[in-house]
Amino acid sequence: MYKDRGRIAERIRNGEGFGWHEHDPELFVGTEQFFRPGYRANLVDVWLPALDGVVDTLRAGATVADIGCGHGVSTTLLAQAFPQSTIRGFDYHDASIARATELAAEEGVDNATFTVASATDFPGSDYDLICYFDCLHDMGDPVGALRYARGALADDGAVMLVEPFARDSLPENLNPVGRMYYAASTVLCTPSSLDQPVALGLGAQAGERRLADVAAEAGFGTFRRATETPFNLVLEARP
Repeated sequence: MYKDRGRIAERIRNGEGFGWHEHDPELFVGTEQFFRPGYRANLVDVWLPALDGVVDTLRAGATVADIGCGHGVSTTLLAQAFPQSTIRGFDYHDASIARATELAAEEGVDNATFTVASATDFPGSDYDLICYFDCLHDMGDPVGALRYARGALADDGAVMLVEPFARDSLPENLNPVGRMYYAASTVLCTPSSLDQPVALGLGAQAGERRLADVAAEAGFGTFRRATETPFNLVLEARP
């Protein structure tokens, strides 16, 4: 995470961002390894059942978009758990998409595809589920991303937003998990956002209230906390 700290510090001094794609490649592998255990433990057995009716839809055969999929850990887990569904992983980082394709092939997954695309131009429509795993806060325009997702959803579709666990005020987040996330946000998440159009700089510790405001501005009528872990908030948004 800190291999590029000198370059990042210089960008901060100049009021500039630092793109995700600019980091040392070891960061991408480390991020995959950091999130993989939590996704394996929670995604299929805890998080998805907390969403209204989504598991039944996935079992019957749904179309799912995994936005900002990185190395595709979440995409592959979804594909393995729901073989009747089609899971499509999207990320603007071409090297991550290449690695995600390799990993899915190693797992023998044949109902997942990976495509280089951003959160505001990924192809497809009438998605039953659109997912963002620990990535919306890294985006320059999270409102625009969710607004685009709303337009790509089926009428009864849902957005699953998995974000770092945070409460709504700074003092509430001064704990071991919160301090770690603030540190990561300073050198990874916020500079990444500032490198993109709009450059909102939402940050890893946005909190549920701020994320609800983002969803409402994007046009979602329903927004709720579905479940949580010590490391993640799992939020559900519907038109």
